[in-house]
Amino acid sequence: MPQQKKAYLLGLSAVLAWSTVATAFKISLQHLSPAQLVLYASIASTLSLLSILLWQGRLGSLLPALRQHWRRSLLLGAVNPLAYYLILFQAYALLPAQEAQAINYTWALTMTLLSVPLLKHKLSRHDMLAAVICYLGVLVIGTHGQLLQLHFSSLPGVGFALASTLLWAGYWIFNARDQREPVIGLTLNFLLSLPLTLAFCALSGELKPVAWQGLAGAAYVGGLEMGFTFVLWLSAMKLTSSTARIANLIFLSPLLSLGLIHFIVGEPILPSTLIGLGLILGGLLLQKLGKIH
Repeated sequence: MPQQKKAYLLGLSAVLAWSTVATAFKISLQHLSPAQLVLYASIASTLSLLSILLWQGRLGSLLPALRQHWRRSLLLGAVNPLAYYLILFQAYALLPAQEAQAINYTWALTMTLLSVPLLKHKLSRHDMLAAVICYLGVLVIGTHGQLLQLHFSSLPGVGFALASTLLWAGYWIFNARDQREPVIGLTLNFLLSLPLTLAFCALSGELKPVAWQGLAGAAYVGGLEMGFTFVLWLSAMKLTSSTARIANLIFLSPLLSLGLIHFIVGEPILPSTLIGLGLILGGLLLQKLGKIH
């Protein structure tokens, strides 16, 4: 199979997997608290990543990398998975899945905005216009289209969803300077975050028996979304002759996700969600076109 075809296949597989996670989050949170979902999904993801390294014959590289990079791994692990997913799952607990997942797609724009104070980048006109369009979309989704009344379905939920984009964007800005091999680095992040997550759950009284449905959901979320899918996407980006072609596949994910949310979770998809998501994707596309020109 030609390399580009393999890249498309791996990229589409990753996008299809990511399209299921909003549904998986919502179903899992019917049986687990956000903190419990972070804990059990992190365990599943760690096992998934260790299995991948074992299959690649690179498990022996983990200990030397840990000795060299344990401080960075501990810091980044505290952000992702612990803080990021704790806040993201809280957003999903408070909001309909369609709203939380749509707002979460603004993280790419948030990264551009954060690069101004953190990396001293300058915003272009396309960036500023994209920001206005994207956050107008967030406003449409959060108020169910009642912009003038500013009546949010859950203001804390929208706040958590936006806060998660700040953490995710900040994580990737600092991750860009990471000298660790990506899969090794992610595995170390999850390994060192586990004691922190366990301590958080113990202190907040979350260490108690949970339903098997919750554990099954956490295994799916952790093993697939947090672990294996990352490796699929990374492999696609390595094989492709054009990263832009693979990156554009991600625009399929929110539409597929809405379909699953409707048919599996049972949420009626609101017109305001479709309009708001259209604005968000349009803003991101405008930003992308601005970088090309």
